[in-house]
Amino acid sequence: MTAVRLAGSRVRGAEIVFWVLAVLVLWFWPQHAALWTEVAILALFALSLDLILGYGGIVSLGHAAYFGFGAYVAGLFAIHISPEPLTGLVVAAVAAAVLGAITSVLVLRGSDLTRLMVTLAVGLILFEIANRFAGLTGGADGLPGIFNDPIFGRFDFDLAGRTGSWYAFIVLFLLFAIARRLTRSPFGVGLEAIRDNRLRATAIGIPVNLRLAIIYTVAAAYAGAAGALLTQTTGFASLDVLSFDRSAEVLLALVLGGTGYLYGGLIGAIIFVLMHDILSSITPQYWQFWMGLALVVIVLVGRDRLYMGVFRAVTRLVPRRWRQP
Repeated sequence: MTAVRLAGSRVRGAEIVFWVLAVLVLWFWPQHAALWTEVAILALFALSLDLILGYGGIVSLGHAAYFGFGAYVAGLFAIHISPEPLTGLVVAAVAAAVLGAITSVLVLRGSDLTRLMVTLAVGLILFEIANRFAGLTGGADGLPGIFNDPIFGRFDFDLAGRTGSWYAFIVLFLLFAIARRLTRSPFGVGLEAIRDNRLRATAIGIPVNLRLAIIYTVAAAYAGAAGALLTQTTGFASLDVLSFDRSAEVLLALVLGGTGYLYGGLIGAIIFVLMHDILSSITPQYWQFWMGLALVVIVLVGRDRLYMGVFRAVTRLVPRRWRQP
């Protein structure tokens, strides 16, 4: 089983096309840099959730706890210690990883429903802590005065957001490559075995709790890095980064893209952000209704069947357009 899985770790042509297209979009449409930055940050956040849901089988309703924790750590680090962005990113990821390691002890106990409620409780507790210590976090007004030095001393964070979009994309790509290597290793194979049948995995000698704690810690670090990117590219952090809505959005994005193959979080983030941008521009008051309706249609029809139908429809239309003078 391991040999087969490791053989599938080779980079496929479709993966190369995916990342090349992403680079081309950033290069040729820089006027939408803020939108591409939002996509990259949500994609990294969804990737972190996929590590515990798609591979570890742990459903979380409070994953924004680590996202928001990383966002605040990056902001406070920039204000009080050093505005160097790469160092702030690493510090935020490590801090979120420590928090994930501590809370993993609680998450791994009990049944699936217990874990679900514990993850929700962790997110709510951190939200109230941030609200309580408003003198440090800014409370409802947010954390102001966040400024970052140029990346490597050369690339300033411009108002158009172009540097931020490339910065977020490169971080996403590097962390995705690490996650891809991790999930296609024997460690990742063991995680899938735990997800599919925990009792059987225990019977064949896989250290279930240890591996789940490790992947939960890694996922927390990824979520913290995503939160740090949000703070660094926007220069602002508020209680919104710890809200339940943030956890719901990333879960919705992952549902849209699919779980258990890493690219689902990336594809779901693209779909969610573009749908949000388009629908909110058409009907600002009712975009959530249309988003919910789209989710219901996807669930009823089936994600794979619906996406394949859209893909076939597009491929049929393209040659006709080419034939037009």
